[in-house]
Amino acid sequence: MVLEISHAAGADRVDRGIIFFAFVLAPTLFSVLPTTKLAGDVVNATLGKLHWMGLVSGVVVLISSLLYNWQKDVQLRPFALSHVFVGLMFIFTAYSQFRITPRMRELRAEMQNAANMSPSEGSRLNSIVCTYGRHGWKAAFSCWALVL
Repeated sequence: MVLEISHAAGADRVDRGIIFFAFVLAPTLFSVLPTTKLAGDVVNATLGKLHWMGLVSGVVVLISSLLYNWQKDVQLRPFALSHVFVGLMFIFTAYSQFRITPRMRELRAEMQNAANMSPSEGSRLNSIVCTYGRHGWKAAFSCWALVL
């Protein structure tokens, strides 16, 4: 019973957090706060915490599910479809947190410095703007983690 509750609670909370973040929090911050920089700062801090919640919940859900299978069927069944999906969710979330997010921070800092560029450095600005499009990858990884 305890294992079932921990399994359901861990996955459910992260799913609700991602949905709330994507459809309520981020759009509200960008429409209410006076600058996009301030809204971006809040979104970045919140998203980092949400990723950590997902990583910890992924471990808790996977362990509780493995233990539940062991208790119920007397075997762990590590390659059961549900365990594979939890593992994929964990991988997508970790990749987003440790690879994409740091790169987004770098690009954001470059974009803030771009405001002080001279016209001769315009090609560098264009390069930054094209690379900044990786935000779509971050969103895609978050969506796949939610779907799984």
